[in-house]
Formats: sequence, C-alpha cells, structure tokens
Amino acid sequence: MTTDLSDIERKRDRLLEIVADYGRVAVAFSAGVDSTVVAMAAQQACGEKAVAVTAVSDSLAIGEREQAAELAGLIGIRHVVIETGEFSDPNYLKNPINRCYFCKSELYARLIERAPSLGVDVLANGANLDDQGDYRPGLRAAKEFQVRSPLIEAEFTKSDVRELARNWNLPVWDKPASPCLSSRIAYGVEVTAERVHRIDAAERFLRGELGLRELRVRCEANELARIEVCSDAIPLVTSPALLARVRAELHRLGFRYVTLDLDGFRSGSLNAAIDTVNLEILP
Repeated sequence: MTTDLSDIERKRDRLLEIVADYGRVAVAFSAGVDSTVVAMAAQQACGEKAVAVTAVSDSLAIGEREQAAELAGLIGIRHVVIETGEFSDPNYLKNPINRCYFCKSELYARLIERAPSLGVDVLANGANLDDQGDYRPGLRAAKEFQVRSPLIEAEFTKSDVRELARNWNLPVWDKPASPCLSSRIAYGVEVTAERVHRIDAAERFLRGELGLRELRVRCEANELARIEVCSDAIPLVTSPALLARVRAELHRLGFRYVTLDLDGFRSGSLNAAIDTVNLEILP
C-alpha cells in the first residue's frame, strides 16, 4: 500500500530539521536506499558541512563502491572512501551471531578517528524503524559510539524511505536490500576473504543467468551453497539445462555441495538459527 504523500512530506521535513541540527555530519554511506536518503537529506540540510563516507573491505560486493561514488555525485555530497579492518579482527572472523557488532564497531571507530580531518562533529547511519524489529547487533554498536539514526528519529519505516527516495528521484528507490557478503555465511563458519569473494561471484553468475535482482547464496558448513530465489523463480532454476550450468559453476567456484532452498528467498534467513534466549548478554 502506498504511503500517503502528505505523511511523507511531513516526515521529510522532520528529517531535514533533525539533520540540520546535527551541523557538520558524516553519513555512513553504503549506497543502499536508506543511507542514500540520509545522504540526500544531509546534503539538502547541511550542504558543504555534510560528507558521505563509504567503507571498503572484502565484504563489499563488486560494483558497490562504484555505485556509491555515482550516487554521491548525483546527490552532490562530498564523498570519501575509507578502508576498514574487520578482517583483521578474530572476533569478526569467528562469525558469532553478533558478528555485525564487531564490523560496525570497527567502522564507527574509524569514522571517529577521521572526524577531525573530515571536519564533522556527528556521525549518522541509515537505520530505520523496521530495523528495530530484527536482531541487529550493529545498532548496539551505533549506540555505544553515539551514532545518530535520523530515519528512526523522524519515524521512517522502510516503505517510507523508499517512497521518499522515489519522490526525490533517487535511482536506488527500489534497490533490493544488499547486506554485506559476510552476512551470507552461516554463524560459526569462519569468515574468510575467499568465501566472501566466492559468494559474490556465485550471486553475480546467478543474477546473470536468471535475470533476478534479488537472490542469495548462503554458505553453510562444509562449503554447502544454499541458493535462495523467490518462490516463482524456483521452477526456472530447476529446469534441466540451467540446473546443470548452476551446479557446474558453483562447484567450479569452490562449493562442495549445491542446494536450492524450497522455502524461497527470505531476507536474514540465517537469523532463524539464533537462540534468542541469551541475546541480551552479547555486546
């Protein structure tokens, strides 16, 4: 259901007021729809006092860095790329259920370290209200580093964000969610550069073969690839000719086993394995 435009206008104005109050602000900019809307708001509200910062590491899919640069240019916001070192952190590489906490802590620590040279006083991310309904350890890291979430403060849901992005003619308004490549690796299976690069190659191959924008290749234990596509596309994947190509390519890339998830694509499906009882003791 389309959100009422007057409501979007009200939320837009509130978002711009909130970001304007930040003054000199750095936006953690991944080129996803959420951070792009925040970057646009920062540019409109703060002008030259705003900067979009894109973090680069092995977990970033091919093409995302380039898209971030293009979007920043379209918006007109100053753009800076920094390298983060989460792949040097044993806590991250072990891939516990709070892996994202260590990743975001690394990102925010680097941003705070760079704040004087960037000329900013406030850090902002693209978290929205819907993110509070899932297990998001990165939000805890944001709280610890006093990172602001203007979309949450302005009461934006994910659908609100997409609606405003479309009203602002941002080309990513309907871009599928694209979390980092490490999020495709089952908890407890070590995160390695080789695994994330293999996942990226497998997903790019499948998108080319299937013509789908949204899919996942999950890396489970024993190098098992679990392919998730929307339910309507399952018959396409299982057609004899395509099935043979998919199987051959994923084996070539290094997966030992190749499976198709008959439940279809579900964002964050690996979180289904989390025991929620002890989550509160984690950082």
